[in-house]
Amino acid sequence: MEVFGVKIFFNVVVVGFLFHLLEVGLASGGGFSVDLIHRDSPHSPFFDPSKTRTERLTDAFHRSASRVGRFRQSAMTSDGIQSRLVPSAGEYIMNLSIGTPPVPVIAIVDTGSDLTWTQCRPCTHCYKQVVPFFDPKNSSTYRDSSCGTSFCLALGNDRSCRNGKKCTFMYSYADGSFTGGNLAVETLTVASTAGKPVSFPGFAFGCVHRSGGIFDEHSSGIVGLGVAELSMISQLKSTINGRFSYCLLPVFTDSSMSSRINFGRSGIVSGAGTVSTPLVMKGPDTYYYLITLEGFSVGKKRLSYKGFSKKAEVEEGNIIVDSGTTYTYLPLEFYVKLEESVAHSIKGKRVRDPNGISSLCYNTTVDQIDAPIITAHFKDANVELQPWNTFLRMQEDLVCFTVLPTSDIGILGNLAQVNFLVGFDLRKKRVSFKAADCTLH
Repeated sequence: MEVFGVKIFFNVVVVGFLFHLLEVGLASGGGFSVDLIHRDSPHSPFFDPSKTRTERLTDAFHRSASRVGRFRQSAMTSDGIQSRLVPSAGEYIMNLSIGTPPVPVIAIVDTGSDLTWTQCRPCTHCYKQVVPFFDPKNSSTYRDSSCGTSFCLALGNDRSCRNGKKCTFMYSYADGSFTGGNLAVETLTVASTAGKPVSFPGFAFGCVHRSGGIFDEHSSGIVGLGVAELSMISQLKSTINGRFSYCLLPVFTDSSMSSRINFGRSGIVSGAGTVSTPLVMKGPDTYYYLITLEGFSVGKKRLSYKGFSKKAEVEEGNIIVDSGTTYTYLPLEFYVKLEESVAHSIKGKRVRDPNGISSLCYNTTVDQIDAPIITAHFKDANVELQPWNTFLRMQEDLVCFTVLPTSDIGILGNLAQVNFLVGFDLRKKRVSFKAADCTLH
């Protein structure tokens, strides 16, 4: 394994979610796992073979920067973070289908979104997509949702019931993109790694008839894995018990392997080495997975963390666990102290990053840089980040720090989550971490 070849991005493109519920024992509290295909994998529809490693990493940085911009303080209230993600910033793809008979959907799977949606016919003003549009008329299980349903009410201010019957919605994103259409219920089908298809009837999704903005033609929608009521995790809570986990591989691992996301019983993270921290909910409209960071230790030196808040004490829910952001972002004042401490611990030739991404880079061609273990101290949970979680080989002779400064809320990016089983339990309101070799999971 190349220690610094670890660009893991998480937001998943889904193409053919196929399984029969009873076949994998979900009705009795069982579970299932699904492959996560990295955006830059040769198996991904986004893959561009003409791009170099450096170009792919630079693109990932720009997607992260675009995504982080939507987590601005101006987008936050005392009730939590309100604005939605940039829809084109996905990093992983997953296979999913919708309807009867099932129609493949290529959708960005996002832990920071709620509503799952795909483009539907007729689409009078929609972005171009490579795969065929979903046609409700060809599905025997499609039903428009009415205005009085709990699903429609969950849309809040994004819903409209002007005709008094059908529930319609309009979503706006942080970059100005938008989607709108009918809220409907359908059969969602997923393909597990066990090879058995599983179906979930009565799944609420957005059938988009109008869209615009920055969307990739290889994507036909989003699968929401957030904490709000309309997310896939919330809708399937009676069968997966509000539990899921993932294990992210280094991106430059053998191309025949994929990361995995696990649901239900398969999504439980437990056993020796597991640590858990409370999931913080800031109001009913929180879409994201917020936890509390109390500090970092570089070797034996501990740095207390207060986030972007000006309060004297540590504020709960001060960092987002986000699979869709590549790098880890920390408020500037704290970042400066962390970088100084890390740099002091490394003996090597410090150089400028020609890509303009990181301010802490080293000239080296060896497989491992002599970087310290950095321990993230979350409430009730200490997580040791290895060098492959915090440094990345940008090019043949350049290794850079994968933590960056921000003026906004902290974000634990997916590089920091590489080779960890990261579990989410919405019922117990806990997020768990366990160091793991993700090639075995």
